[in-house]
Amino acid sequence: MANNISLTRYLVEQQRVDGSIPSQLRLLLEVVARACKSISHAVNKGALGGVLGAAQTENVQGEIQKKLDIIANEVLIEANEWGGHLAAMASEEMEDIYVVPNRYPQGEYLLLFDPLDGSSNIDVNVSIGTIFSVLRKPDGAAVSEADFLQSGSQQVAAGYCVYGPQTTLVLTVGRGVAMFTLDREQGSFVLTQEHVTVPEDTQEFAINMSNMRHWDAPTRRYIDECLLGAEGVRGKNFNMRWIASMVADVHRILTRGGVFMYPWDKREPHKPGKLRLMYEANPMSWLIEQAGGASTNGHQRIMDIAPAQLHQRVSVVLGSKNEVERLTRYYAEDAAQP
Repeated sequence: MANNISLTRYLVEQQRVDGSIPSQLRLLLEVVARACKSISHAVNKGALGGVLGAAQTENVQGEIQKKLDIIANEVLIEANEWGGHLAAMASEEMEDIYVVPNRYPQGEYLLLFDPLDGSSNIDVNVSIGTIFSVLRKPDGAAVSEADFLQSGSQQVAAGYCVYGPQTTLVLTVGRGVAMFTLDREQGSFVLTQEHVTVPEDTQEFAINMSNMRHWDAPTRRYIDECLLGAEGVRGKNFNMRWIASMVADVHRILTRGGVFMYPWDKREPHKPGKLRLMYEANPMSWLIEQAGGASTNGHQRIMDIAPAQLHQRVSVVLGSKNEVERLTRYYAEDAAQP
């Protein structure tokens, strides 16, 4: 891999291969990357920038917002509304879609994002991130919420930016997964890894073990077997990692393998899961699949789910292919029991 290949150069060269990245999509991704760079600067300032702590407001999910949740949301909207690439945006932090104002040209794409994933980690200086997904707007005059209700398989681009010891942008446009590191001296994202691959096997899982008593039987069975280690049916020892930031947990899996689980929880049995299908599960699932991994809700491929609501929730199992397939098999066996 040549040194100092910028994100712009990478996207231009991908566009030249077979025209799979239209110019408007390329420009949109560059704008999203610049917005992530701005968010990274705000995150890095921390207490010096007065951005830590809660904002004393709730988002549409009923969750207390952090100051950085609001800042990141505003940065993404302001950066993307005027360029002519988008028709509308949707955010985990907003109840309704944000239609590009009439004073700006309206483009052919839709942008969905979780502006700051893992915000409970902000004040303790643990990695957090931004997740985004791009859809093509269906033909029609006026954009509506229904235009966003497309399955994950319809995505034309997806990615995330993790704000940690390095600021790393991870991207797919359907031609594999590439990682870019922010060079602060140069002021741009530089390609640092291409053709990212998730190992098919792993000895590492990520799950919130404090919720174990609330899980369904297949998840408990899988974790119990992992905990038995080399003396158990799996015949090998497992490590557990849990950062409570999906971006950070998925980034670890893309880097060295593993399986991430956020299962159904009997405390809220009417909800199919905790994570948001459109803002978190779909883009992360596409990235994992593009890297050779797998992603399901325990019963079906996440990207085949037809969304019915903008803020729909879902159970998530993603990562190393063989582990995801094993857990999916446990769900099928459990469902087959009389």
